Amino acid sequence: MEAVAENVLEIEDLRVSFYTEEGEVRAVDGVSFSIPRGSIVGLVGESGCGKSVTSYSVLRLIQRPGEIKGGSIRFNPQGGGSVDITALDEQDDALYHLRGGAISMIFQEPMTALSPVHTVGNQICEAIMLHVDADPERAEEIAAEMLDKVGIPNARSRLDQYPFEMSGGMRQRVVIAMALACAPEVLIADEPTTALDVTIQAQIIRLIKSLQRDLGTSTLLITHDLGVVAQLVDHIAVMYLGRIVEQGDVRTVMKDPRHPYTMGLLESLPGLALDKERLSSIKGSVPSLAERPPGCPFHPRCPHAEPGVCDRGDPPELHQIGEARMVACLRLEAIHGGPVQ
Repeated sequence: MEAVAENVLEIEDLRVSFYTEEGEVRAVDGVSFSIPRGSIVGLVGESGCGKSVTSYSVLRLIQRPGEIKGGSIRFNPQGGGSVDITALDEQDDALYHLRGGAISMIFQEPMTALSPVHTVGNQICEAIMLHVDADPERAEEIAAEMLDKVGIPNARSRLDQYPFEMSGGMRQRVVIAMALACAPEVLIADEPTTALDVTIQAQIIRLIKSLQRDLGTSTLLITHDLGVVAQLVDHIAVMYLGRIVEQGDVRTVMKDPRHPYTMGLLESLPGLALDKERLSSIKGSVPSLAERPPGCPFHPRCPHAEPGVCDRGDPPELHQIGEARMVACLRLEAIHGGPVQ
């Protein structure tokens, strides 16, 4: 019997470019990370860092003028075997079955993810019948069960409602139910709590965590909210300007960040700055991908940057500083006062 791989998804040196009037824009530039089976991995960074492009690449949803230029995205299903998603043809049946079946996605905005002219039941049942051997009656039963599982009351009657008849939190639960209806091995959640008020955010966070625990689904969580990350994920990858700058166990990274960008993100959290008069912030903003700075991409905003070192050459590569802990910084030892392990 073939051994099942430890990682359900392995992304290696992924490169995605968009071709615009300004030339080639490298939205994802050599990203590598893995999702261990049964765990939640958080992909974190400010808007414009390439998080969503990375997640869309997993399902091959990059459209022109975008193009996956290189690297591999290897899916290792529970039943054994392995498939490189980047090598599949767009018309390949294997890719068709992966999307929404083995790998599913919670899109960022539930109102645009759901069709306004079809009932909630029709949309969930359609997804089920595309990927599961079920007749319409059985598909409706599964849909009602999933709505009940995500905490929607009177689930059976809700199947006949349209998305506009529901609140934002309820629509988000419908999107989660649809994503999990076919029992995917990998769930990609792209900013699942965006545009929701804080009480509904907390409910959605608890829901995703409980469903992940009960169903054993491996999850990639895309977010810029470190508060969500602290509550949900097992491993974290911090992304800046199309590159991973730090990754490791979430508790280790949150407690002892090593890259200046990760340090800045954590220092800007309100909960860590209650004794200060003014909330800390990272100076400047994420530069345009078309105007990528030389050297370390973070150096124009970094308080520890050294001229002649950080602003020259190629971006620094990730190097290991501990067990399953990696950081991409040229001045790591200088910042932390000695060898870093």
